[in-house]
Amino acid sequence: MSPLSARRGDDGVNVALGSLPAEPGQQNEDFAAVAPGAAVLLDGASVAGAETGCVHGVAWFSSTLGGLLLRSITAHPARPLTDCLADAIRDVRSLHEDTCDLAYRASPTSTVVAVRTGGEALEYLVLGDSTLLLADRDGKTTAVTDQRLDEVGERLRAPVDELPTGSPEHAAALAEYRDALTGLRNQPGGFWIAGPEPRAAEHALTGTVPLESLASVTLMSDGATRLVDQFALADWREVLAVLGSSGPDELIRRVREAENGDPDGRRWPRGKASDDATVLHWALL
Repeated sequence: MSPLSARRGDDGVNVALGSLPAEPGQQNEDFAAVAPGAAVLLDGASVAGAETGCVHGVAWFSSTLGGLLLRSITAHPARPLTDCLADAIRDVRSLHEDTCDLAYRASPTSTVVAVRTGGEALEYLVLGDSTLLLADRDGKTTAVTDQRLDEVGERLRAPVDELPTGSPEHAAALAEYRDALTGLRNQPGGFWIAGPEPRAAEHALTGTVPLESLASVTLMSDGATRLVDQFALADWREVLAVLGSSGPDELIRRVREAENGDPDGRRWPRGKASDDATVLHWALL
């Protein structure tokens, strides 16, 4: 794992990107990319252990959707981010609907975080349980996370959390939980995520923030936010301090250290012992 550093002209923008798969040698289903004035991060998902109905796979879906979304939001700067996402979902669907079963319950899906600068503002979009972390110049931090998946999950996952992560009993309970969760995907009263239906884009969280107020913008998959939202070993200010001093690699290393210290999920019950972790940290200097 090594960070990607890039600078954009004389706007004083520095971007660092770090990503690591859940296990060594395993395919990373996260995707992140940056262009002048824009960035995207996606966390691909499917039903663990189930066929996806897609010959391409989850990593293909998240990277293809992410690339098309980044192209759309930069090529059409006046078009709303929700419309750009709907267009990208529609384009990905057209690429594989003739070869893949997109109605299959385990068809690939993905969270989406997208940001774009325009004029004096930063626009953002968040769909699914990845996080956008905004840091003001006065030191205030704001985490924008779509909580609907977690809220639905809390109602369903108690039997999973009572069992050791990785045990056969845990795997069976997790499969039942994910089946139930899938039935609530992209449904009223459930949660919304990017998949084969463009209408999911309408349900994304969106907003704008004055650019002059921001010190940094950070896009994170849920595998990277565990240090805060699952393990409670840091707060967002501490996360930003690590990113500012040592970069995304160090933050992900700390996540892995915590995971490795609790491999069976006794201290921190979770579906996966470790998860793909990606951080894109954009400092507005």
